[in-house]
Amino acid sequence: MQLALDALDRLVDTLEERGPLSAVEAARSLFATSSISNGLACSLLSDATAGDSRLVCNGATISLTESRADPLLEDAEFVVFDLETTGLSAARNQICELGAVRVRALELVDSYQSLVNPRVALPEPVARLTGLREQELRHAPSVATVLRRFLDFAGDDLLVAHNARFDQGFLEGQLLRVHGRRLSEPPLCTAALARRLLEGRVRRVGLASLANFFGVSTRPCHRALPDAEATAEVLVHLIGLAQELGARRLSELRALAAPRKRRVYDKRSLARGAPSRPGVYLFRDRHGQVLYVGRARDLRARLRSYFRSERQRPSVEAALMALDRIEWRVLGSELEAALEELRLIRELQPPANSRSRRKEHGVYLRRRGDDFVVTKAATELGPITSRRLASLAARALASCTAEELERLPQGGPLARLRARLSHLAENLRYEEAARLRDRIEALELVLERLRRLERLGRLELCLLAPAIEPGWQRAFFVCAGRVCASRSLPAGAGARLEIETGLARCRATRERPAAPLTPEQAEDLLLLDSFVRRPPPELAVLPLVAERITAHLMRGRCPKAP
Repeated sequence: MQLALDALDRLVDTLEERGPLSAVEAARSLFATSSISNGLACSLLSDATAGDSRLVCNGATISLTESRADPLLEDAEFVVFDLETTGLSAARNQICELGAVRVRALELVDSYQSLVNPRVALPEPVARLTGLREQELRHAPSVATVLRRFLDFAGDDLLVAHNARFDQGFLEGQLLRVHGRRLSEPPLCTAALARRLLEGRVRRVGLASLANFFGVSTRPCHRALPDAEATAEVLVHLIGLAQELGARRLSELRALAAPRKRRVYDKRSLARGAPSRPGVYLFRDRHGQVLYVGRARDLRARLRSYFRSERQRPSVEAALMALDRIEWRVLGSELEAALEELRLIRELQPPANSRSRRKEHGVYLRRRGDDFVVTKAATELGPITSRRLASLAARALASCTAEELERLPQGGPLARLRARLSHLAENLRYEEAARLRDRIEALELVLERLRRLERLGRLELCLLAPAIEPGWQRAFFVCAGRVCASRSLPAGAGARLEIETGLARCRATRERPAAPLTPEQAEDLLLLDSFVRRPPPELAVLPLVAERITAHLMRGRCPKAP
């Protein structure tokens, strides 16, 4: 659904730039096809644009709806809204709260707020973040009822949201399912507007940062109505800045919030010729220095995505500005590409990769007397990716009893620490309680990571994926928390020798004394776990048994490389 929404958004942008298009031209833009008949184009466009009130399909042409009202900014009305959701995916998650504020004559004059019954369990992280409870949501109205009331409240006024694309995705997804239509126009995004108007004055344009910058009266708190009120106050300040730049009408405010063509767009030809195959890619500057390393399941699609209107994170955007050449290496599978990406990042240390910019890739906890300290020397308590998290966890473990340390994988001192936290809160010792709360949360995260690494350290698997050579397979032998070997398996009887070589490497690894995981080994394990938990169609997960691996190859169950 999101791909369809993005395609329609691009078609609207094209119509705004070029005016009405023939059905064939619009279909070529919408469906990315070079050849299509007029009749088929009309039929497909009629279905694709049904329910989108921004577009009018009249026989052989398609155009935008009639011109929108363009009032003066001081006369315009806005409805600023915010959603709380059960997760980040508009396709899989649900709305659980909606809040909105009307802005008239640059004043907040009315509001609407309602909980929404998501009809699914509320994830614990969301409950902690928002303070919402599943019991109160069970008695809330359905999403269809809340949307109807919200649309009645909003009327024809322009919708506004912070990071509007997120809220728009949820809102339009529900509108399509419930009412079969989309919004008449995309919401105005205060984040995009702030990015343009405050360029060079603020580092971040998150709602909390902007609320602090403008000193608004309502503080964002991850609840729909207060966040909508804070966004509305931020909007009023941003309109003031826009007016100082000469903006007078609503259309001019929209233009300020619209994405600007990025300078890197002209470099899109560097990705020409990339195949639709798995692999890794390297961004190089004019001196040949590697700026960034990435991987892709589809090299062509991934590389083209860098040159669209959406900005990348700052370090990657800087790499794109200095980009002179793209080098790609085709591999047999996404798994092989992921492992190769990690190897290249460690070897080349490209400046735009976040992994290579970390000062510490992993620290450990070590017992010293009655306390724990953070160290770079490998121990069983690690590796931990954040020194700050490790320091807080070390303080939480200070003065643990021997019994608690024995039960550390099961939580150890957590029960005692939580009881202490309740005691501090009941006695109004809030500062001490806040410090202890942070330490408990850090310890919970560290123990969760250690349990996961311990479980992964017991993995014994053979992962089979297509190799780059036609008809061959690539086998990755995992044992004792390590990728012990990777072998290319030819078609026919020659594969058995390679399988036995890989299994021999695994046996040799088992016989070595157990040692704590290095940060690199932990990173490899976590990567492999993501593929084992949700293997792509071309990946087979098998036990370390030669007969099972050989039988799987003989049956030809491993698909060819895409």
